[in-house]
Amino acid sequence: MRWDDARVFLAIARSGSLSGAAALRGTGLATVSRQIARLEAALGLTLFSRHQTGYRLTDDGAALLPRAEALEQAAEAFAEGSAAQTEIAGRVRLATAEMLANHIIIPALPVLSGQYPDLTLEIVTGVQSVNLHRRDADLALRMAKPQRGNVTIRRLGTLGFGVYAAPEHARERQTRQRDGQDRFITWCETCSHLPAAQWIERVSHGRPPALVTTTLSAQVSAAIAGLGLAVLPHFLGQRNGLVCLQTDIGIDQEIWLAIHSDLARSRRVRAVGEFLAGLIHRSKAVLEAPAS
Repeated sequence: MRWDDARVFLAIARSGSLSGAAALRGTGLATVSRQIARLEAALGLTLFSRHQTGYRLTDDGAALLPRAEALEQAAEAFAEGSAAQTEIAGRVRLATAEMLANHIIIPALPVLSGQYPDLTLEIVTGVQSVNLHRRDADLALRMAKPQRGNVTIRRLGTLGFGVYAAPEHARERQTRQRDGQDRFITWCETCSHLPAAQWIERVSHGRPPALVTTTLSAQVSAAIAGLGLAVLPHFLGQRNGLVCLQTDIGIDQEIWLAIHSDLARSRRVRAVGEFLAGLIHRSKAVLEAPAS
């Protein structure tokens, strides 16, 4: 059995496909296929069931997953211990919201790259929560406090929300009777657990929405087009020239940094964590409230 084959097993388990694993490993599709076949032959087990939608762990594969992750952590600890103490290099996987990634984190990354040129940051975005315990990511910047799992958490700040509209839409709204006529741009049913979606549900009193979307960027575009009102983070609404119609709607969210506890001493993970903490602190005024 080869350690490299176990790494391919983890890559397929995390990505759900051979092509995804090849991208994660930076190798060819044929190489990944050959390595997983070799591993299954060495173990005498079928680790994945093949479906049209991708690769899924079998019961045997799921049972081996924690052991493979333990091997990975041991290998990373060994590599870090053998590296020079001044070196911060390698890959760090960060899970966060797309809005924070696109508008806050990525514009500031030249600073991090300048400090640590051999450090590679991989950003995973989406409204679905990742599982740090399964090592879907090394650390996460979340708008909900993690309640369980082997993680170290730290509160960094607050993300403020308000009701926003395009300037022309806001002016038209002032010239008519507002009660009962406002239509909102809201989230699809699978995202109905989000605080913004729940707030809209409470105040719309059964009125049909102007638009239903699966992403915040689509809601911003719809608000700019004047389709209706949108509940947006203050920094995102104002950055796009929208007018804040209502602040303090009671759904402001705390921003939490969560790090897998086994990686809390990793120098590269700590470097990314401190970079994020400083970035959120410097952006405090922008993130928390609308400009006066």
